[in-house]
Amino acid sequence: MAVFRTTCVASVLFALAALGPVHAQTSGNGSEAEVLPEADALPEAPLEPPMTLLRMAEIIRAIDPAAQPAGNAIQFTIEDIPIIVIADPVADRMRAMVPIRSADGLDTSELMRLMQANFDSALDARYAVAQGRLWGVFIHPLSSLEKDQLLSAFVQTINVARTYGQSYSGGATVFGGGDSNGIYQELLKELQELGEEI
Repeated sequence: MAVFRTTCVASVLFALAALGPVHAQTSGNGSEAEVLPEADALPEAPLEPPMTLLRMAEIIRAIDPAAQPAGNAIQFTIEDIPIIVIADPVADRMRAMVPIRSADGLDTSELMRLMQANFDSALDARYAVAQGRLWGVFIHPLSSLEKDQLLSAFVQTINVARTYGQSYSGGATVFGGGDSNGIYQELLKELQELGEEI
């Protein structure tokens, strides 16, 4: 069955590649329904300036005026949860980290659960082990990072720390009728309003 599925997927991908870009959508009866505009005819979205260490520090200070910079790192808190952000402009990378617990005592089943969460529920944040600790982390290219992505990264990283041992969730997408998605959206909106001018 798996071989058949793989063959089908490969055939579809090959067919799509052979067709090239699609310029029209068709209705269910095969007639042309709508012509898609050419890429150069689409309006340009307003561009944010590239993310830099200075811009990131300004956004973080809007969230926590007591933020503590140290070289290419800055430590601050959101809702009493410590966050460390490290950036390397030369490598064009950034990392937001929340300490969760000591890595001592993590057994095989717990590590397996963390890897499962990294695949589906942690979303853009991840669980990671470094320097003897379990961390919630978000890693991204620095210059292309947008303000709302940065704020979402903080919320998701906090959420993987908060939900460790329970739902192991980054919190951005929650299925069902629970309260978690509302809590995530409320915190994200709050952070967006703090950094609105930046």
